[in-house]
Amino acid sequence: MSLLLDRRYSRRVLQIASPAIAGLSSQMVVSIIETAMVGRLGDSDVALAAMGLGVLATWTLTSFFSSLATGTHILVARRFGEGKYAAAGTVLNNSLLVSFVLGVSFGILGYYFSYDFIRLFSSDEAVARAAGEYMKYRSIGLPFFLLGVSYRGFFYGIGHTKVFMFSALIAYLFNIVFNYLLIFGKLGFPQMGLAGAGVSASIGMFLGYLFFLLVTFLSAYRKRYRYYNVVALGMQHIRPIVRIALPVSFQNILILFGFLIFVAIAGIFGTISQAATQVVITSLFISFMPCFGFGIAAQTLVGNALGERKPEEARRYALETAKLTTLFTLLIGLLFWLLPGSVLRVITTNHEVASVALPILLLAGAAQIAYGPGIIFANALQATGATLYVMYLEIITHWVIFLPLAYLFGTRWGIVGAWFALPVYILAYSLMAWWRFRGESWIGLRI
Repeated sequence: MSLLLDRRYSRRVLQIASPAIAGLSSQMVVSIIETAMVGRLGDSDVALAAMGLGVLATWTLTSFFSSLATGTHILVARRFGEGKYAAAGTVLNNSLLVSFVLGVSFGILGYYFSYDFIRLFSSDEAVARAAGEYMKYRSIGLPFFLLGVSYRGFFYGIGHTKVFMFSALIAYLFNIVFNYLLIFGKLGFPQMGLAGAGVSASIGMFLGYLFFLLVTFLSAYRKRYRYYNVVALGMQHIRPIVRIALPVSFQNILILFGFLIFVAIAGIFGTISQAATQVVITSLFISFMPCFGFGIAAQTLVGNALGERKPEEARRYALETAKLTTLFTLLIGLLFWLLPGSVLRVITTNHEVASVALPILLLAGAAQIAYGPGIIFANALQATGATLYVMYLEIITHWVIFLPLAYLFGTRWGIVGAWFALPVYILAYSLMAWWRFRGESWIGLRI
């Protein structure tokens, strides 16, 4: 395998990945701006610690169901590659039905029981109450978020990632505007603090969904894919989506629930350490979100190639995407190492929090370099239908390696010691994903 980029394959990868990266990076920008706004509240140490718990708890809930995007994406990409366009529309129909039912059900549960859930992970009453309020108001937008997830998976699968990009830009632009208005109480709006960030997120979710809905009524899409057909609803169509999505759901929730526990471990060393951990996790979004964008390109192109019965083409696309992603994570690593103070100042003005976060950021900057290719090979494996393997991979590396080592290293060497578990986890994850992909067991899997 050549380490040099192949221009033809790389150009196609970037064509799919760039809009996805732009959309996901806008989420990263919102997270950083939102954290920066919350970090400027009077009780910033409590607010940042609460936000860390609230964000991870909300993502734990949404990520369990947002795997519907992956199930929809993988099936649509395969059907598109096979030239079965109406079948791709049927996948969207049934994905929307499942999203609506789940979104309404769990949105209600999140609204009424958020505090009770958060209380399991925080011994500080002020932190738990603030995080519970944040999660409560974010739960209102859950139905719209999950409907948007189904649309996102569909447009990913047909390679039209620009639709997702515009949806994300609209959603996150309004999210930022309402964050400013509701966190600080500007222009006559109530000052809600961290809870205002939760309301703003729900407004953004609704507007993002609305954009997707309007686009699907364009005749070019409706005539080709023939979705919104009530007859094309049923368990025979829902089962394949769920079969692919369920292992991804457990994988997502294991990751985020694991990081929620990791933030709780950081809380053992005090609120400052817990706030510093949230600051570094937010900083890592600079790397992770674009890597996920490259992963979307890998899933689309691998799925399309397999639909066309071209497994070697699928392998080439995955390898080229991994090369591009590694170049990107190298650049981010240099940013974290050369300008760590500048990165931290964007997120918090609390000098005590920043001083604790600085050595952690340097460690994370080195570790994230190896995470990019691991994400690509895991996403490529999911596109082939090997979602169970990727789930087991996450269980082993996250729960058997990362969390026990974080606790063990943390009790011996403090908060920085806890973070030393991160590079061990990332290296194990990436190597195991590469080991499976380099074989041929995934060729011929049917979905």
